[in-house]
Amino acid sequence: MTLILKRLFLAIDLPERIIDDISATYMAIPGVRWTGEEQLHLTLRFFGELPGDRESALIKVLSTVAARPFSLQVKGTGFFPPRGETRVLWVGIAQEPVLPRLVSAIETSVVQAGFKREPRKFTGHITVARCSHAPSDRLAEYLIANSLFTTESFEVNAFHLYSSHLGKSHATYTREVSFTFGGSNSPL
Repeated sequence: MTLILKRLFLAIDLPERIIDDISATYMAIPGVRWTGEEQLHLTLRFFGELPGDRESALIKVLSTVAARPFSLQVKGTGFFPPRGETRVLWVGIAQEPVLPRLVSAIETSVVQAGFKREPRKFTGHITVARCSHAPSDRLAEYLIANSLFTTESFEVNAFHLYSSHLGKSHATYTREVSFTFGGSNSPL
């Protein structure tokens, strides 16, 4: 019997108008592969490859995470890692207190359910490009040109569990389950 694993992550989807604003920042840079519009999202938590029974347990625990709708705004640009050769370009998320509380509630719930703790500190960002030996002066040009980048605010009223299927040129994402936020009695 073959064990089927799914590569899973949690994300917030972006409205089309925000996706359009983000993709308008893209510019030709050698060694940079820009993220396709259909792949732009705000990752809340990456789970890695899980078997079906663990996926079911994950869905069950995520359905208990309560939150109220809140607003986000995309703001600024940056890169990873902070030292050495740049591998990722990103646009950031303006400071908003509900987002870290949501991420913390998700983390607490999944760890209590027996999933491994996320070792990295959450940094709200949207990956816009992957870099491979891109000229540092051109990357700096992009970052400077978009350092004041902002979008209008948008409402968040759900998060989604996605599976990721790795391909030769890029990953394909499939929405598995959506978790809609409750009303005014939700704690976050």
